[in-house]
Amino acid sequence: MMPAEFWASDHMRDALASWHMGRVIYAFRTHPTHKSPITQLDVANWLDITQATLSRIETGDAPEIMSKLIRWATILRVPQELLWFRLPQRDTVDEVDRQGFLRVAAATAATAVASPGSMLRLLDDTRAAPVPSRVGSVEIAQIRDAAQLFAKWDATYGGALVRDVVAAQLRIAQGYLNADCAPANRADLYLAVGSLAHTAAFMAFDACAHNDAEQMFGLARDCAKEVDAVHLHAKVLSSMTRHSIWIGKNTDGLGHVQEALALAPRLTATEQAMLHTAEARVRAKLGDVQAVLTAVGRADEQFANSSPANDPVWMRYYDPAQHAGDTGHALFDIAVKGSFTGEARDRLATAVQQHTDLAARSRTMSSIKLASLVMATGDPAEAHSIGSAALTRANALHSRRAAQDVQELRRYARRAGVNLTATPA
Repeated sequence: MMPAEFWASDHMRDALASWHMGRVIYAFRTHPTHKSPITQLDVANWLDITQATLSRIETGDAPEIMSKLIRWATILRVPQELLWFRLPQRDTVDEVDRQGFLRVAAATAATAVASPGSMLRLLDDTRAAPVPSRVGSVEIAQIRDAAQLFAKWDATYGGALVRDVVAAQLRIAQGYLNADCAPANRADLYLAVGSLAHTAAFMAFDACAHNDAEQMFGLARDCAKEVDAVHLHAKVLSSMTRHSIWIGKNTDGLGHVQEALALAPRLTATEQAMLHTAEARVRAKLGDVQAVLTAVGRADEQFANSSPANDPVWMRYYDPAQHAGDTGHALFDIAVKGSFTGEARDRLATAVQQHTDLAARSRTMSSIKLASLVMATGDPAEAHSIGSAALTRANALHSRRAAQDVQELRRYARRAGVNLTATPA
């Protein structure tokens, strides 16, 4: 729902005066309010049509099928008084809103950095959205797509800006579990809701909203167990292990990863590598150096046999850079005490070098850990250079976890007598 000034601009008024919905859609997505034009593909997804179809609508003759005009105007929230046709009463268009809800929400969230106000409008719309009495393949696909998009957005920018919206969507998606659903779709529904719950939980974790994170991780695990979704179950338990470590519940973390490792015979090599890395991290917190080295060795062995084509979609993040960073993090706690310092440093440096912008948070957190390690064990001048670059990266994120890691870095810097300031990386 765009503000009144959006519709009052000459850009939109000229398009609306043409009585051509294609021109209205084009004007909407290219409006100067947006920092950059919304792509045809994104808007086509909102409208549940193909990009090629939208291109023809924008450039061809004016569409005249009233049901389509009503649907598109409703999804874009064009004010009734500006239209050249009448919209039906609200209770007849709720189905249109419901069908497009998650798709529009996900696409809007992807532009939140450029337009923070859209997040507030989306949150209001999300809270008001109805829960359907019956759920089918369309709704399930929308939940699944939203989970994937938000996970990607979270990895790039951190979860703080969009977390409330995702949490609100999760409450709606959780309500879907109580709706009628064909038996053939039931497993897919639980898998989709579980995936969204995991994404929301990790965002809460990143924002240090730990009670929310624990509840959402619990929902994700319950969904996975309900339909024996072993791959999602393992991923959730891995994240729960990391969360338990972060909040100091190391024994709980060990329990989570041991539960996950019991699933190993049914998992891919990449997933097993992820789990052994999580085990190494919790063993390091418990001070068991030999167990850390054994777990890292097993992780390396499994990752050497990794075949991404066999992995579920949410494992695409676990590439060589992620493996290097996660094993480097696992070795960090023993490295700062003098054990295998060079190995930890090499792995963290590899992660910083190889991560792309799509994994900005992982790159930043590996950069901070590398700087802390050099502060503790290396040359202060080199530590200053690495630490300043890490601060610059951290300032671009919306991650309280990264902020807490920066606090740890500053403590190491004070001990090393280094005065840290953010400078261009």
